[in-house]
Amino acid sequence: MINEKMTQALNEQINAELYSAYLYLSMAAYFESVNLPGFANWMRAQTQEESMHAIKIYDFVNERGGRVILEAIEQPPVEWKTPLAVFEAACKHEQKVTGLINELVNLAIEEKDHATNAFLQWFINEQVEEEKNAGDIVGRLKLIEGSPQALYMVDKEMAQRVFVLPQPAEGN
Repeated sequence: MINEKMTQALNEQINAELYSAYLYLSMAAYFESVNLPGFANWMRAQTQEESMHAIKIYDFVNERGGRVILEAIEQPPVEWKTPLAVFEAACKHEQKVTGLINELVNLAIEEKDHATNAFLQWFINEQVEEEKNAGDIVGRLKLIEGSPQALYMVDKEMAQRVFVLPQPAEGN
């Protein structure tokens, strides 16, 4: 059984993951509004991924006998100056989420909650990928700054992203 302190912290993380989904959906809407459907597609896939993260934690809390309490989700920003600014914000957001996950791990260790610690290791690894993906796109957008033709090509590339549910580890 999971304790109340860990349950509350995981509930806060569910909210943070749902905020992430909401933020990325807002970014998708921005990209739609500036006629970059490929970037919008990339952000919609990211929205699905973040929603899956929230559900993964939701299910874990329930499996451990905790109570999920959903709170209001803060309104995300709706305007950015450039596609680069959007991805810089996404990169900064992922760094913040990494910090939140790290704090959850610290709490699990402090509470001697080995099951939650083990569960959170998946998120630790996921955040490495999340930061890298956003950072790589920031780097690419910095390289092509000022070139509408190159932006068009990257937009076409972003349109190829498809959300795929992760497969459970063997033995699960």
